[in-house]
Amino acid sequence: MNIRAVKTVRITTGQTSLIEALERALDMLREGDVLAVSSKIVALCEGRARPASQNKKSLIREEAEWYLPGQPPLSLWFTITQRTLIPTAGIDESNGGGDYVLWPRDAQASANRLRAYLADRFRLRKVGVIITDSTSQPLRRGTTGIALAHSGFKALKDYRGQPDLFGKPLGSSQASLAGGLAAAAVLAMGEGAEQTPLCVISDLPFIEFQNRDPSPEELSELYPDMEEDIFAPFLRSVKWQRGGRGAYDA
Repeated sequence: MNIRAVKTVRITTGQTSLIEALERALDMLREGDVLAVSSKIVALCEGRARPASQNKKSLIREEAEWYLPGQPPLSLWFTITQRTLIPTAGIDESNGGGDYVLWPRDAQASANRLRAYLADRFRLRKVGVIITDSTSQPLRRGTTGIALAHSGFKALKDYRGQPDLFGKPLGSSQASLAGGLAAAAVLAMGEGAEQTPLCVISDLPFIEFQNRDPSPEELSELYPDMEEDIFAPFLRSVKWQRGGRGAYDA
């Protein structure tokens, strides 16, 4: 696997469209490449930013499906937003030029559009897209990348029923290929002033490409029901409050 971060112009709210930014920054993609795109530039190109003078708690309530108001000493709000457990509904102030940057309006729709654009522009049948962000993990210091959306390849590799090294059938093992690629891409992009919100990932023999968007059934498979989620005991113990999106039952 090879990873190449791509520098862009500095992107601010509503300055350019995402396609225009990619036209300037990308000169080549090859068959079998995956393009990782930071959710922040997707959101900025969509105009998904709000002045920092706005009430952040109100924004969190509006953006989240479910939220837990902050508790001392950190008073950090946790949310379930776009079916992802994330602090502050993904709202971020870094590299926003004084604005709060929200998550993209519909990350999956953005990934689908970008895949179609890249396939057409570079005449490719095997090309993938990931929309990425970063988050923290419980009991670990530092951030790692996550995939908010993907298109053009199978996001999960299913090992269930296959034998392990000793011939024992695997039970619940599924590898998140989209998540692993996102983590690698965000590491290469950096978290500061690198100005590299794009990343080209090549040489991926373990990825099964699809010359189409993921189906509703494939997307649904990425999100387990609460009854089968291994973190259900923790998630169920929280007194979640319904947010403005409100489309997902916790």
